[in-house]
Amino acid sequence: MTSATPNIRLYVEHDLGTDREFLIDGNQGHYLINVMRMKEGEVVALFNGRDGEWMARLEKVGKGKALVRVLGHLEDQAEEPDLWYLFAPVKKARLDYMVEKATELGVSLIRPVMTRRTIVDRVKEERLRANAIEAAEQCGRLTVPEIEEPVKLDKLLAGWPDDRLIMFCDEAGGEGAQDIKPVGEAVAQAGQSSGLTKWAILIGPEGGFSPEERQMIRSHPQTVAVTLGPRILRADTAAVAAISLWQSFAGDWQ
Repeated sequence: MTSATPNIRLYVEHDLGTDREFLIDGNQGHYLINVMRMKEGEVVALFNGRDGEWMARLEKVGKGKALVRVLGHLEDQAEEPDLWYLFAPVKKARLDYMVEKATELGVSLIRPVMTRRTIVDRVKEERLRANAIEAAEQCGRLTVPEIEEPVKLDKLLAGWPDDRLIMFCDEAGGEGAQDIKPVGEAVAQAGQSSGLTKWAILIGPEGGFSPEERQMIRSHPQTVAVTLGPRILRADTAAVAAISLWQSFAGDWQ
C-alpha cells in the first residue's frame, strides 16, 4: 500500500472495504481527472456516511472517469449529534452559504420550511444536496446531512415527533417574550426536564414569523424558545450563531 496521504476527499454511495473496486465518473470523475489532473497510482480518501473513511488508489483513468481500488481503512465512523436544521428559504447565494455552514457545523438533517413571509417559493433539493456533499468533503466530516423536501410550517408542527425538541430562535417580541432564555440556559433546562437529547433548530424568514405562526410555534409542547442576543440577525447569520451555540452546550463541542 502506498504511504502517501490523500489530500482529496470524496463522498461515494458505494460500500467501502479493502480491495473493493468501482468507477468514479460524472461530476466527481471530471473533478478528479480534468480539474485536479490526477493520474494512475495516486490516492484519494473516500467516505459514504456508514463505513468510516478509506484510502483508495486510482487504478485506471479515462476521459472524466477513474476506476478506484480501496486500499485500507483511515478512520472509524463516529457517532454525531442528532440535530436538525429547519429554515425558511432565502435567495440563492445566501441559501448556498446556509447549507454549507450548517453542514460544516455538524447538522444531521436540513429541511426548508415554508412560512407566510418566505420570499423563495421553490427550492432545488439536488442543489442543496450537492452543496452539502461538497461541504462535507471539505470539512472532514464522515457523513452528509439528509436533505428533506420543503414542508409548510403547520404541517411540520402537526407531524412533529415526540422524541425531539425544537429550539425556536424567537425574535423576542410580543406575548411570551418574558419566557425567552439564552441558549445555554434554555437547552440545559429543557434537556434535564424532558430527558430528550434530539433537537431541531428552527430559523424564520427574513421578515420574521407572522404573529400567528409565532404563537403556533410557541404553543407546541416540544418548543424551547431562545434568544440569540440583543441584535437582530439576518437568517444566515442566525443559523451559524444558533448551531454554534447549540453545539457548544449540547453537541460535540462540549
